[in-house]
Amino acid sequence: MASALAPVIESALTREAAFRHRRLGFRVVLGTLFLIILWASAARINISPAALVQGVPNMFDFFVRMFPPDLSFFGLLIEPAIETVQIAAWGTLLAVIGSAPLALLAAHTTSPHFVLYSITRIFLNLLRSINELIYALILVSAVGLGPLPGILAIALHATGMLAKFVAEEIEHVDRGPVEAVQAAGAGRTQIIMFAILPQVLPAVFGYILYRLDVSIRSATVLGLVGAGGLGFSLIKTMKLFRYHETAACILVIIVLIWAADWISAYLRKKVL
Repeated sequence: MASALAPVIESALTREAAFRHRRLGFRVVLGTLFLIILWASAARINISPAALVQGVPNMFDFFVRMFPPDLSFFGLLIEPAIETVQIAAWGTLLAVIGSAPLALLAAHTTSPHFVLYSITRIFLNLLRSINELIYALILVSAVGLGPLPGILAIALHATGMLAKFVAEEIEHVDRGPVEAVQAAGAGRTQIIMFAILPQVLPAVFGYILYRLDVSIRSATVLGLVGAGGLGFSLIKTMKLFRYHETAACILVIIVLIWAADWISAYLRKKVL
């Protein structure tokens, strides 16, 4: 019996070994192709380590010019720092309000129709595909300089991101509570309120805090295109070659982002 099975076992082992060799060969070819594409891409966009090394002295010279920071300039940065936080907060708040109905329409479990679901998904992709700086450039030309274009730029991009995250959370909720509420005769609104929202609210709160953190970082640079905040002070000092004041702006931005990150982490820990 054993001698009769030996050829069968040997044949199976041979086929398995050949399959492993083919799979290994395929991975080698795929890895080689990836490296070739990566190398060609680097050559096309002129990635040059030599240029980076040659530029190190210039970067060092720039940083030397910024030190020591002009501490007397900190007093003039208080109002732009507050404005930056306000831009981020209002942008995030508008995004939360706008993303709530869009998330329900973008989740296939709560969207009333597949066509509406598809249109909403495409719309969210369009919102996310444009960077805040591009939004700010367009809005500055439309409504003028100041915090308003910064707020709207953050709100538009953040709406697309938040709605996508929340929609994915809605699609992955536990179906048990949903089916239980359905069995009790609840309608669509009641199912959302009592079976879906309680499951997704902790994750949604985490997403909102994360988005607020990102919005503060974005708001610090939107001023580069005239949307107010610390970015405006930063670009103004650089254009005037007041590098000591530029260093003060950078320090305030670092402290502001660190404080926002700490507060966000604290609130996330307390709530979740």
